Amino acid sequence: MIEDKDQKKTSITEMGEFGLIEHLTKDFPANMESTIKGIGDDAAVMNYDGKNTVVTTDLLVEGVHFDLSYIPLKHLGYKAIMVNLSDVYAMNANPTQVTVSIAVSNRFPLEALEELYAGIYLACKTYNVDLVGGDTTSSNKGLLISVTALGTADSNKIVYRNTAGNNDLLVVTGDLGGAYLGLQVLQREKEVFKVNPKNQPDLEMYSYIIERQLKPEARADIPRLLEALDVLPTSMIDISDGLSSEILHLCKQSNVGCNLFEDKIPLDPQVINTCEEFNISSTTVALSGGEDYELLFTIAQEDYPKIKGNPNLTVIGHMTEVKEGIHLITRANTKIPIVARGWNAFSEDQE
Repeated sequence: MIEDKDQKKTSITEMGEFGLIEHLTKDFPANMESTIKGIGDDAAVMNYDGKNTVVTTDLLVEGVHFDLSYIPLKHLGYKAIMVNLSDVYAMNANPTQVTVSIAVSNRFPLEALEELYAGIYLACKTYNVDLVGGDTTSSNKGLLISVTALGTADSNKIVYRNTAGNNDLLVVTGDLGGAYLGLQVLQREKEVFKVNPKNQPDLEMYSYIIERQLKPEARADIPRLLEALDVLPTSMIDISDGLSSEILHLCKQSNVGCNLFEDKIPLDPQVINTCEEFNISSTTVALSGGEDYELLFTIAQEDYPKIKGNPNLTVIGHMTEVKEGIHLITRANTKIPIVARGWNAFSEDQE
């Protein structure tokens, strides 16, 4: 077949991760009765003999998702599991098993892979999940890690992205922006090390944000907390790609708008101080940073008294009719449209 040299080629950089997934899978119907939820959420949901199983998978690629010059292999193994468990918790489900597949180049000795799996073991032990399989193969591009996580949940407790309603409150767990800033500190120190390899950085003042980057924890406590408070979210997603991107996902799939209040976004003091040092906006960091692995969800207004004052949860906005759009309400009471500026794995300026 003769190739048409004049045929326009579409850059996947322009589409972004979620646009690419949506485009490539738009013609794939769910034909099995056991498929309850397919592509388009934090995890797929299947029903077998009346019991719901959730499944999610993530691929981590050296040079794209991690840099081994500053993330220890044990931390990387731990983080690879957390990335997937966070998606399970975002479905309000309980993770039970994982599989781990790796592609590895011959520059890694056995002892290095033992370190990687020591982190995987610690994560599985800490979160009470079983490693039940996987695959290994060679790579000429460094290290690749693919993790699949499975979990279970009652059908009436699973929470999706597409079920938020007008006037629902928007709630986030923990605080935001720390993981991104931790990455900025590590990248800065890497450049300093290149110039002066004998320099030993003092990272004590950045301990919290560096831990948020190198050893994140999935919010296993939140589904249990919400159950104890008798609160079932109307929608939920985990924050892996930045607050702005996740809000846009909820709004698009639920067909609603949103007002996010800048002065309500929870920030750790170390995040605020480091933003000042780097001369960047803490709001921009929270909106676009990513990798916080906190949970973002909506609740009915009548459930507000149940969560009011809880230190783990912060109401940061509310959903609106779709025609009102998706906006950030600034501290100066100005409405600014929210656009997705979070992580895009296909962007040329991403690590």
